[in-house]
Amino acid sequence: MTARPIAAALALALLALSTTPDAGAATKKKAAPKTAKVTAPTACTDFYAFANAAWLAANPPTPGIASVSALDQLRQRAHQQQIDLLNGAMSAPQGDVQKLLGDFWASGLDEAAVERDGANPIAPLLTRINAIKRAKDIPPAIAALHQVGIPVAFNFSADVDLADTNRHVGYFTEGGIGLPDPAFYSRTDAETREVMDRYRAYVQKILALTGTPQAELATQAQQVIDLETRIAQSDRPLVALRDPRANYAVTPTANLAKTYKRLQLADFLKAQGVADDQVSMPNPALFAALDNYVAAISPEQWKTFLRWRVGDAMAPYLSKSWRDASFDFRGKVLGAQLSPQPRPEAVLDAINLAAGPMLGREYVARYLPAASRAQAEQIATQVRDALSSMVDRDPRLGDAARAEAKAKLAALKIEVGAPKRDLDFTVQPMGRGSFGSNMLIASTWRHREEMRRIGRGNADRRWDVLPQQPALAYDVPQNRLIVTAAMLQSPVFDASQPAAALYGAYGALVGHELSHAIDARGRMIDSHGVARDWWTPVETAAWTSLDNRIAVQAGAMPYPQLETVRVNGALVQDVLVADQAGVELAQAALQAAQPGAAKETLQAFYTGWAHLWPEQLSVDAATARAASSTYPPGRVRTNLPLANQPAFGTAYTCKAGTPMQPKPEQQVRLWP
Repeated sequence: MTARPIAAALALALLALSTTPDAGAATKKKAAPKTAKVTAPTACTDFYAFANAAWLAANPPTPGIASVSALDQLRQRAHQQQIDLLNGAMSAPQGDVQKLLGDFWASGLDEAAVERDGANPIAPLLTRINAIKRAKDIPPAIAALHQVGIPVAFNFSADVDLADTNRHVGYFTEGGIGLPDPAFYSRTDAETREVMDRYRAYVQKILALTGTPQAELATQAQQVIDLETRIAQSDRPLVALRDPRANYAVTPTANLAKTYKRLQLADFLKAQGVADDQVSMPNPALFAALDNYVAAISPEQWKTFLRWRVGDAMAPYLSKSWRDASFDFRGKVLGAQLSPQPRPEAVLDAINLAAGPMLGREYVARYLPAASRAQAEQIATQVRDALSSMVDRDPRLGDAARAEAKAKLAALKIEVGAPKRDLDFTVQPMGRGSFGSNMLIASTWRHREEMRRIGRGNADRRWDVLPQQPALAYDVPQNRLIVTAAMLQSPVFDASQPAAALYGAYGALVGHELSHAIDARGRMIDSHGVARDWWTPVETAAWTSLDNRIAVQAGAMPYPQLETVRVNGALVQDVLVADQAGVELAQAALQAAQPGAAKETLQAFYTGWAHLWPEQLSVDAATARAASSTYPPGRVRTNLPLANQPAFGTAYTCKAGTPMQPKPEQQVRLWP
C-alpha cells in the first residue's frame, strides 16, 4: 500500500474551486480556494476505515517499514512478554523450571562468557567422534548425535500415524546434511556453482574451528561434500516431500536389525528410547545406501563429516568466530540477511528451539488468566455447536455427508492455552557458565520428550506450535481446535471489551478455522481420522459454485493503495470463504447466547471483527501481496463478509445498494 494513511486514502475528497467577478475591478481574479471538504467514511460506506479510524491515525505509514498490522502488534507483544518473563526468571526465579530458563537466558546474554567458553561445549562430542576406529563405531556415534538434537545423515522424528490418528510413529526421512535442498549437489548452473563455492568455503571454516590442520582443510571439506553428495543422490526432490501420504510407509521395527545391519537402525531406536512396533520409512533406498556407506566409506571420512555436522549445528551458540562463519553462509547466502540478529533475539530463538515447551509452561501461568481460558473455551464450544446446527439445515449436503459432518464435529476437541498433557520437566541443571552446553542440555531434553510422543495413545501429547506463539488453528489429523495462550490478547481476545466484541473477533476466527473440519479441506478426512473424500460430486459442485461467487465479489474490489489493481478473487477465495463462515457462525453463537440482542450488541460484534484487520503497507509490499498472497488485504477481510450479512445493514441502518449493504440478490450467504 502507499505511504498515505489508509483512512485518508479511502476518504472522498471534494475540492471546490471557483472564480467570481469583482465589481470594483476591470479584470477578474481567482478567489482563494476554499478548504477541502473530506467526507469521512461511514459504517455504510467503508466499515474497515470507520471502525479502525483510531488505529490508522495512531499507526501512520513509516518510511522503511514494509508493513504493520494489529496482528503484527500482537505478535510483537507476545515476543516482549517472553523477554519479560525470562528477565524475571533470571533475577528472581519462581520454581525449578524458571530457574532453568533464567540460567539459560543469562548464559546466552553473557557474551563475554560465551567468548571465554569457545568450543568447550562441543569438545565431548568431538572427542567421541575422534575415537571412532572401525565401521561398527560409526552408527552409535550417529545415534548419539541424534540424541542431543543434531540430526546426521537422515532425520528421525515423531508424527501422526496416517492409518491411526490416535498414535504417533517414528518417521525415518531425508535430512542430516548441510544444504536444505538435495538438488544443490547435482545442479550445474552458474548460480548453484556459486552457492557451492561459498558452501565449500564455509565447510572449511567450520572444520578449521574443530581442529583440522590448515594443510588438510581443502581435502577434508571435499570429503564432506562428496559424502553429502552421495546421500543427496538417494534423497527425493523437495516437491515429493509435500504430500504426507507419499511420506507414509510403515514397516515393522523387527525387520530393521536384519535389513540395515551395518547402519544398526534397531540399536538406533533403542538409543532414542523408542520401543514401538513400527516406523515409517518412505524412502528405503536412502537407508540401504547409508547401510552400504557405513562399510564402503572410510571411518576417517565419516569422522570428518560428523565433526562438520556438529560444528555446523552448534556454531550459532558458540563464540564469535563460529557465529560469524555460520552467519556468512547461512545468514547471508541462504537467508539473504544483511546483519545478524541482536543478541537477545538470537538467544530467545535458541531457547524456543531447545526449551520452547518449558517457556510455554511459564508463559501460560503468567499471561493467561483462568477466567479468560474458560471463556475462550466456552465461546469456541458455542461456535462449534452453531456449525453443527448449520450443517443440519444445509441444503447442499446429502444425508451421508451431513451425518459424517455431524459426527466429526461431535468428536472435535477444543484445546485452549496449552496442550492438556504436561511434559516431564526433569532436566540436568544448567547453570550460567556455558550457553553452548545449556543448548545441548535443553536440546537433549526436548528430543527425549519428542521421542515419547511415539506410540499408541500419544497423538495428543503436544502441539506443533508453542503456547507463547500466537496461533489459532484447526489441526486436521487430530480433529481439534488449537488456541495458544499468546493468541488470547488484543485484538483477538480483549477481556476488557464487551462479550459481543469477543464473539466478533475471537469467535469469528474460531469459526473460520472450524469450517475447515467440513469444507473442501476437511472433507478429505472423516470422523474416524481415515483419509477419504466423503463428499459426492454434486456436493462438491455446490460448494465450488458458492466459493466462486465470493471470488467474483472480491475480484470487483480495488486492492487498497493500488489504484489500478483489483483483488485476485481466485487467489484469495479460500480465506474469504472461511472468513465469512467464521462471521456467520460467531454471529449465530452470539445470538444463541444473547437472544434478541440490541443493535448496539451487534455493532460491538462487527467492530470486534474489524479490529482484527487494520494494517499499513508500503506500495511495494502491497504490490507483492496483490500478485501472490492468498491472504486478502485487511480492508477486504473486514468489509466483504460483513457486506454479505443482512443483520449488518440492520445494525447500522444501511440502505440497500450502499457499499456495505448490497441488494439482497447480490449478497452471498454460506448457510440459510
